[in-house]
Amino acid sequence: MIGFLRGKLIQKSPPQLLLDVQGVGYEVEAPMTTFYDLPALGEEVKLHTHLVVREDAHILFGFASETERMLFRLLIKVNGVGPKLALTVLSGQSVDDFYRCVNDNDVKGLVRLPGVGQKTAERLIIEMRGRLPELSSANNVKGTASSPQLLGNSPKQEAITALCALGYKPPDAARMVQAIDTEAKSCEDIIRMALRGAIR
Repeated sequence: MIGFLRGKLIQKSPPQLLLDVQGVGYEVEAPMTTFYDLPALGEEVKLHTHLVVREDAHILFGFASETERMLFRLLIKVNGVGPKLALTVLSGQSVDDFYRCVNDNDVKGLVRLPGVGQKTAERLIIEMRGRLPELSSANNVKGTASSPQLLGNSPKQEAITALCALGYKPPDAARMVQAIDTEAKSCEDIIRMALRGAIR
């Protein structure tokens, strides 16, 4: 098992990033909560990782904090929740917000996330309650916050692509981004605002 990676950040294209660790390029999938706190391209970053092994692929997931990885590991133990949906949950809510939804039986708060229906939300609340540790953002260890640009198209188009990768349908993703004043904003800022608007 690969516990963490420390290396140079080469590329960012939500939900994927590329890390150069002593000459070896690692492709890592990460939630948007991790992307928000990534340093600029070319700088060093440390990610807590979880390796998912399937018959057709080995997929490495990376997280800015141990708390995020802990929640990811708890989520994929829930019946019907795979790594992709767990990544979507972490992208749409902070650890503290998810913790609050579970404690408050806030089914509506979870259903607003793409791919989470009524039954899945109820299952998450039932199975996660009692198993969730005390997750607090005060204990999160994250990198230095910044707002670098992603590689590729315009920040607006990159945001739409990232939202689609997180489970939103292309028309919905485009509508979410169109509702935001995207002028002079980074891709991460646009995605953050779109996700906030979607879960209100």
